[in-house]
Amino acid sequence: MSTTLAPARPLAIGPLRLAAPVVLAPMAGITNTAFRRLCREFGAGLYVSEMITSRALVERTRESMRLIRHHDSETPRSVQLYGVDPLTVERAVTMLRDEDRADHIDLNFGCPVPKVTRKGGGAALPWKLDLFREIVERAVQAAGPLPLTVKMRKGIDSDHLTYLEAGRIAEGAGVASMALHARTAAEFYSGHADWGAITKLKETVTGVPVLGNGDIWSADDAVRMMAETGCDGVVVGRGCLGRPWLFGDLAAALGGGTDAPAARPSLGEVARAFRRHAELLVEFFGDDPDGGEHRGCRDIRKHVAWYFKGYGVGGATRAALAQVESLAQLDELLATLDLDQPYPGEAAEGQRGRAGSPKSPSLPDRWLESRTLDTAGREHLAGAELDTSGG
Repeated sequence: MSTTLAPARPLAIGPLRLAAPVVLAPMAGITNTAFRRLCREFGAGLYVSEMITSRALVERTRESMRLIRHHDSETPRSVQLYGVDPLTVERAVTMLRDEDRADHIDLNFGCPVPKVTRKGGGAALPWKLDLFREIVERAVQAAGPLPLTVKMRKGIDSDHLTYLEAGRIAEGAGVASMALHARTAAEFYSGHADWGAITKLKETVTGVPVLGNGDIWSADDAVRMMAETGCDGVVVGRGCLGRPWLFGDLAAALGGGTDAPAARPSLGEVARAFRRHAELLVEFFGDDPDGGEHRGCRDIRKHVAWYFKGYGVGGATRAALAQVESLAQLDELLATLDLDQPYPGEAAEGQRGRAGSPKSPSLPDRWLESRTLDTAGREHLAGAELDTSGG
């Protein structure tokens, strides 16, 4: 697949200047320090942390403090927060600012996962316009000089769209940019993203950058999205699973690079990236009670299918890699591969991760009856913030 090089389009998010208009989407259990560092080694952009629960951060739970940790090489440092209570979100943002733990803060209003939406969070929250406005306004004020951004979906379902109203509110509140995943919560990750919605948001919001998210599996897709929608940048999630070199492709295509993208890796190059990822995970989990190597090798297992998609790696080897317990064992298995095997073409391309199927979102009782939040609803949300599972 050929990639058309676009004119250099650096992206400004408040005071941040990105050489390439590319953002790594937060993904639970994926975008920890190890994966962010690996992607950064291949390309340019903004690399965002996993979603972190505001209450857990304020309470300084062990896991939330691990999730906001950045390596010295990571700059700018980007943290995404999830919350449903304005005061708690404000306190979490204040903490990040006062303790110099981030250079950029993103608020999640796009998560479609039932355990989030049933509490009124994620993609469900912008339906309550007053609540959305209060959270964003408080967060922007608390962030001070730090750029604060929002990421959202089209809405709850096709009958309850929220993105245009939310976009206007967020722009008025002073966000530095906004990103739209062009699906509803009901669609989850199924079907095809509605890039037309990105166009509409870009036409509606004219004062800050608008980024598009959804169905970017290659640099060609990113170039096409920006050309078709007029968006100012792209957010890449599932497309980079097992493919950290995609950021090299994107930097070459969107950052004004003159060299042809090098992301047509041989099996040997894939194996080296996989090994590097495992090594960084071991370092990341170094202080884990079970031991960094044990935890890191256990974590790399879920990446096996993504990295080796399309390559001639036997089922027995794949199964063994998915049960690896040490770096030494990993090295032994990788040494058995035909590392000169060339890039397999289309077999290695396309969708990665689970798409799921359309479903009715889980929502708080009577959530859709009004666009504003009553007293009982606020009490419910305050209780929901007691969930201290960072992430």
